[in-house]
Amino acid sequence: MRLGCETAGTDLNQDLFLGIADELRIRCPQPGIPLVVFMKQRYETMDPNTCGKSAKHPVVSREEWLGKRIELLEKEKELTLQRDRIAGELRELPWVRIGKDYRFQSPHGEKSLADLFGGKSQLVIQHFMLGPGWEEGCPSCSFMADHTDGMIPHLAARDVTMLAVSRAPLAEIEAFRKRMGWRFPWVSSFGCDFNFDFQVSFTEEQIAGGEVEYNYAKMEFGSTEAPGISVFHKDAAGDVFHSYSAFGRGVEQVIGTYAVLDLVPKGRDEEGLDFTMAWVRHHDRYDGSIGKGGACCSERGGE
Repeated sequence: MRLGCETAGTDLNQDLFLGIADELRIRCPQPGIPLVVFMKQRYETMDPNTCGKSAKHPVVSREEWLGKRIELLEKEKELTLQRDRIAGELRELPWVRIGKDYRFQSPHGEKSLADLFGGKSQLVIQHFMLGPGWEEGCPSCSFMADHTDGMIPHLAARDVTMLAVSRAPLAEIEAFRKRMGWRFPWVSSFGCDFNFDFQVSFTEEQIAGGEVEYNYAKMEFGSTEAPGISVFHKDAAGDVFHSYSAFGRGVEQVIGTYAVLDLVPKGRDEEGLDFTMAWVRHHDRYDGSIGKGGACCSERGGE
């Protein structure tokens, strides 16, 4: 039997309608209200003129849709070409030679920055927010890291190594990595200046001072750790150069989920949240709820 919106405004016997609803024993979407009462309220407030239709979004013929789609396609092509031009400018940025001897702890022993390239000439580092003593990594950084494993072999084919760096000791990194099931390389910068020099870690004194240097600007920041990505090149002589870094929303360019969400009718659906990524959870913690305390970093850092 089909009980649809088309019943609104007709002479349907309401006792029969409510009786069937009661017999189905469906869980009421409003706790504390008997299902039959809830369905009666919905039945009495249905508008037969809008039921089954979108009250906000236009619905047109296929021909009119095609015309609008072609108009948008021209803008999409323009955006693609603009993105290509900006990517070219990015690659033309001057480099900075790395002179400091940074040392990282890995499951295979101590590594220099040059060692992290793993035989490639290009290195992409995710600055992953996992500080010393943290129980778990930042949900937003974890969201980003969920995209990494699938990229690793493809990046390697283009002479690129990608990995994560956090300031937490290696044992804490390995415990969280095991929980999340990730395979990508992840090293600890604990005890060296790497995170501080690249402005993704701050001292308690800096935080208490009210402003830190992040995303190429002075701003208030509520955490001693911050997200970002940095890119490096190693030449034939083994010298390492810093070529690019992005912070704040700049890291979205490596988050494929957002690219997909931008295609669907609801988009990212982040309006009305406490901050844009409040919906994000560790991938083993999604339960359908959206509330406070989800992502820990993305509300800061600007565009």
